[in-house]
Amino acid sequence: MHSSATDDMADDLSEGLSDGLEQTAPVWAVFGDLMSGVVGAFVLILIGVLLVQMDLVNSLQSEIAKRQQEEARRMALEKALAIPLQSGRVTLSNGRIGISGSVLFDFNSDALRPEGQQLLKSLVPPLTVYLGERDEMLMVSGFTDDKTVVKGPNQRYADNLELSAQRALTVTRTLVREGMPRQRVFSAAFGAEQPVASNADEKGRALNRRVEMAPVPRAAPTASTAAAPGSAQTVRP
Repeated sequence: MHSSATDDMADDLSEGLSDGLEQTAPVWAVFGDLMSGVVGAFVLILIGVLLVQMDLVNSLQSEIAKRQQEEARRMALEKALAIPLQSGRVTLSNGRIGISGSVLFDFNSDALRPEGQQLLKSLVPPLTVYLGERDEMLMVSGFTDDKTVVKGPNQRYADNLELSAQRALTVTRTLVREGMPRQRVFSAAFGAEQPVASNADEKGRALNRRVEMAPVPRAAPTASTAAAPGSAQTVRP
């Protein structure tokens, strides 16, 4: 009889343990699923962070390469124009070659002065080599101050835009005549737009009366590049 009671207690204990395991197993399964989800989310976040970092690194490398190319381009242009730059007859800023209007033209005129003729002639060989090596073009831009064109019986220009266009065209034709390939150069006119100094005094106005030359990449003309009324006008020599 004692043996029967012991057997009953063993059976009860076995059943209790079995029930406990059955109740515990789902808890561990849920916990395992939760941990798997957390690990998966962490992996996704890590991948996202790595992708962002790779994009930043690529962007930084691209920017560094771009700056290095611009610096090399500037140094090459400075080397090509070393003599005129040292003489102070031209300036170089952000890849733009600047020439004072007073060096090239008399006031309110598009007739090239002898000094300007000589200067442009000296610029043709180095610029032609520079443009040819990079397969680029030269944009010749004319600018004026904001004073109204002088009226008179021999007035040739309707406004400053036309005066700047004629001056840019004169420089362009001179460059071509001195040996620059015609397909390498074109003209643009800005009138009194884009001043580099204040037009409040004569010193500032003198700085604004200028011609600039800038190497630019070749590009097929599109409708979007057409000059808008009152802005730059582009002409061929």
